[in-house]
Amino acid sequence: MDLESLLRDTAPFSALDAGAVGGLAVKAARRDVPSPGDVVFREGAPGEYVFLVAEGSFDVFKRAPGDASEVRLRTLAVGEVGGLTSMATEATRSATLRAGDDGGVLVTWARRDISSLVDAHPAFARAVIRHLGEKVRQKTHRLAALRSVADDEGRTRVAFFDTKPYDRRSFEAARPETLTFDYLEPRLDAATAALADGASIVCAFVNDVLDARVLARLAHDGVRLVALRCAGYNHVDVAAAERVGLTVTRVPAYSPHAVAEHGVALMLALNRNVHRAHQRVREGNFTLDGLVGFDLHGRTAGLVGLGKIGARLARILEGFGMRVLAHDPFVDPAASARLPVTMTSLEHLLAAADVVSLNAPLTPDTHHLIDAARLARMKPGAMLINTSRGGLVDTRALIEALKTGQLGAAGLDVYEEEADYFFEDHSATVITDDLLARLMTFNNVLITSHQAFLTRDALDNIAGVTIANIEQFLAGRRGAELENVVRPAR
Repeated sequence: MDLESLLRDTAPFSALDAGAVGGLAVKAARRDVPSPGDVVFREGAPGEYVFLVAEGSFDVFKRAPGDASEVRLRTLAVGEVGGLTSMATEATRSATLRAGDDGGVLVTWARRDISSLVDAHPAFARAVIRHLGEKVRQKTHRLAALRSVADDEGRTRVAFFDTKPYDRRSFEAARPETLTFDYLEPRLDAATAALADGASIVCAFVNDVLDARVLARLAHDGVRLVALRCAGYNHVDVAAAERVGLTVTRVPAYSPHAVAEHGVALMLALNRNVHRAHQRVREGNFTLDGLVGFDLHGRTAGLVGLGKIGARLARILEGFGMRVLAHDPFVDPAASARLPVTMTSLEHLLAAADVVSLNAPLTPDTHHLIDAARLARMKPGAMLINTSRGGLVDTRALIEALKTGQLGAAGLDVYEEEADYFFEDHSATVITDDLLARLMTFNNVLITSHQAFLTRDALDNIAGVTIANIEQFLAGRRGAELENVVRPAR
């Protein structure tokens, strides 16, 4: 740990010159608090030192007036300072401090050492005043948020972003009396994060932006939980969420049937040219030229990813009489042995399959998993189905493979730049995304707007699991006790 660098980056210590920072580093004492929940000090105890969070995180608790129970106010992350308030409040602690989920390390200084710096360095004194003023501003902001919650009959407020009528129907049908839901149409990003003001929980969807900047704003405004109502979390900076004390949960399996069945719908529609036949008939054209498909029975399907969706898809395709190959480096061999699949390498799967379905999560390792080289390995004229994440496919390479005829058809429920278009009505505007516009010109490409999940059953499951995640969090569950929690990679 480079303490001097940390001090130079941390207010109010950043106001000190290099010599004072070096002297302060020499006087520092390290305090390891390894066990989650360990009490560092209690409210009302003597405030004998000022501290800086050097590793991990620490939770701040305070007793409500006339109530012996404690309420968690916020989480202190690396680089945050505490104890300065006690210098002006008769040296008593204003709250209780406990170690966070993974413990932590504090660096401490005696109050007299910090007081000496205040006396000797006017710039540092002004920085301390600014720091304390900001803490007062934050506390009054949280008080306003708490009052707004109390005004709603004491129920916990949840701010939903990027909501549509079908979201609201499912969540309202499942909403417990202890929660109140604010449904917001805009997507969550840096410009709209302020709309969560007054809510302690944010519910986000697949195309919301949850980067470090947005997460810091949410935490600053009193949000404690981000409840994703989706399975994927590649759009969340999970490490940043942990740093600012935000818990993130998700819905890992809302309805594998819905997604698998939609993949089959794309497959059947493309194979039998249902979309083209529909347009012809509407125009009075009842000819069959150009609509010839093939029997799925006896053909080979290749499943890239054999989780719950892939497993369900395997059973459906077996019902068509297809031979099913699968590739998944993380699947349990015992689980795959119970399925009607033959496990194989990705290269063999691509070369042998008449239809390839992508059912894998988007990670740094799977980004552009299907690129120009892998498209070239596919059986000429094969069909590609993607109901997982758009980033699995290199769109430019996909277009080239379609132009040359190497790829026979593509069914896409997702697109790597979909956030700019999907879920919204752009019928009155020009599509300025050249790749999306080009894909839409192919008569052997069928695009749906990320709707594979969209069944009444799946929506009800999403609402039920999301609300269960929220209720567990409000009941005090943390870390491993909390089902469906998302943790950063270690």
